[in-house]
Amino acid sequence: MKPFAYLRPGSVAEAVRVSAERPESHFLGGGTNLVDLMKLGVESPGLLIDVSRLPLDLVTPTDDGGLRIGATVRNSDLAAHPVVRERYPALSQALLAGASGQLRNAATTGGNLLQRTRCPYFQDTSKPCNKRAPGTGCPAREGAHRDLAVLGHSPDCVATQPSDMAVALAALDATVHLHGPEGERAVSATEFHRLPGDNPDQDTVIRPGELITDVVLPPPVEGAFSLYRKARDRASYAFALASVAAVLTVRDGRVAHAALAFGGLAHRPWRARAAEDVLRGAPATEETFARAADAELAAAEPLRDNGFKVTLARNLAVGALAELTARADRSG
Repeated sequence: MKPFAYLRPGSVAEAVRVSAERPESHFLGGGTNLVDLMKLGVESPGLLIDVSRLPLDLVTPTDDGGLRIGATVRNSDLAAHPVVRERYPALSQALLAGASGQLRNAATTGGNLLQRTRCPYFQDTSKPCNKRAPGTGCPAREGAHRDLAVLGHSPDCVATQPSDMAVALAALDATVHLHGPEGERAVSATEFHRLPGDNPDQDTVIRPGELITDVVLPPPVEGAFSLYRKARDRASYAFALASVAAVLTVRDGRVAHAALAFGGLAHRPWRARAAEDVLRGAPATEETFARAADAELAAAEPLRDNGFKVTLARNLAVGALAELTARADRSG
């Protein structure tokens, strides 16, 4: 075991100050991912800054009718929150699909967003990996990549972002709020995670010393229905081969509003802007939904063994949009 120091700060300001002063430090929430990576030797922080007791554990309404979710709200509490279940069901469904009850009881909102890839080469310190050790290569491209990216990858990395919650937040137009040495700022959930480019070791746009303080959901779109669907190798809490979060409003048989995000396909939740452009104003039919999914997934560049993900994602999107349309029809 590699020794490390431990600090429980009394405030957000103290946590951020110490983190900025100690670049070898890591924030600790539930520890469901970080502790595993420490055991594997992938992460070796010199200092753990435990933020789990900071006053960031509330879910509160915003003045405009949205919802503010504190960074240390446990995944189980968020999934069961009555406002989330009623007004943002895609988020509740994504959380419930993401892990076992025991893990949800420990995992936090901020920690969920900061999960690192489950690429086997990243997690095995005996193998080269540009994400873990920049410049060493990406053996996954020619190796075991069945579960990895088909969109937005680069020659340096084909890893995928594993968070189910992040996919729902992207489709729901959430905003991630950060507090750092330079003050506070907000980042769209769709832009919070990075594509790998030639710097795959940088998972997010977080700056040194910054701490996630909360996530803010805007008011739900009037008349919209939402859901989250996930395909995986086994039903018992496996990571997504492909997933989709969809938000849809149908009026007079046509799509009035659509938001779509894919998971399991890229280094970040993939907001499907091309698909949304096809959907907007078009007839709410399976033909339209298939055309929209094809427009988005035309950019896919599957590797040797993961081309099936394109078809899987297409079918998930078409099925999800058809289900939401049926719900809209039943609601009158």
